[in-house]
Amino acid sequence: MGTADFVEIVVKSLVIIWALLTGFAYMTWFERRVIARLQSRVGPNRVGPSGLLQPLADGVKLMFKEDIVPAEADRALYLLAPLVAVVPAIMAFAIVPVGPSVTLFGRTIPLHLADMNIALLYFLGLGSLGVYGVVLAGWASNNKYALLGGLRASAQMISYELAMGLAVLSVVMLAGSLSLVDIVNAQAGGRWFILLQPVAFLIFLVTMIAETKRAPFDLPEAEQELVAGFHTEYSGMKFALFFMGEYIAMIAISGVAVSLFLGGWRGPFAEQVPILGVLYFFVKLVAFLFFFVWLRATLPRLRYDRLMHLGWKVLLPLSLANVVVTALAVVARDTGFFGLW
Repeated sequence: MGTADFVEIVVKSLVIIWALLTGFAYMTWFERRVIARLQSRVGPNRVGPSGLLQPLADGVKLMFKEDIVPAEADRALYLLAPLVAVVPAIMAFAIVPVGPSVTLFGRTIPLHLADMNIALLYFLGLGSLGVYGVVLAGWASNNKYALLGGLRASAQMISYELAMGLAVLSVVMLAGSLSLVDIVNAQAGGRWFILLQPVAFLIFLVTMIAETKRAPFDLPEAEQELVAGFHTEYSGMKFALFFMGEYIAMIAISGVAVSLFLGGWRGPFAEQVPILGVLYFFVKLVAFLFFFVWLRATLPRLRYDRLMHLGWKVLLPLSLANVVVTALAVVARDTGFFGLW
């Protein structure tokens, strides 16, 4: 690796981290404003124009809040848990292509950090790691309500990641690659995989909400039952890190969903004008994030047995059936059977 390649990787990494941290801050503002509008309220409107500086004020407030560590907590794991929740969420965005390649200073620079041939396995693996932060927080706090929240999170991840993996597999069979760059390229010409895989898209849509522990799947922090769940004993910036992990995970998984089903950055004239590709990607990403917020404002929290029933008895059989049908269709396409494709 040359010096220029190393500098390019470092600059891209810093840009991704800055964008995700900024996105996290303003996702909190966006959520509060959207829910306020949906519920005929005002939302943040005091700190800065339209409340745009509210995330900064919240960050300053959390920095100066008293930092409490429970006397009976496992101190090392208690302090480690928030970082384990945040880091995998940031790392997941490394594989997402946000636009076509651009030429700067005589170099062709692809607008993604890493094009791995196992990108989707990397993404699913990081999703599994992220839940460790929640489980560690619940166990290390030495609080029974927090422990129950952590256990719920792990059971929820296992239940819904199976269906998510099978939904992703359907797309992989069509594209013939685990690389998100290849998957986006396979959707050139408007052949978005949402049109070929509507069932897989709906399954992925449900499982991505469950994986990020968002309403109506926010059982790990159900305040009516568990006080605040896994983060009951956390305060100050450690408390903020858990929500940073949640919101960044929302952004990352939305970016993956855009790449899998909505053609990624592809759109009219995107290859000729790279900034258009970035704009298309951003608009699609915001649409997914709006969907997250809309659900939170609309649907009540599921009962836990219904959450398990949906994961194991509805989504898993449906995703298995979709994989079988997709496999048959791919074989028919590749052999010319019925003249498909």
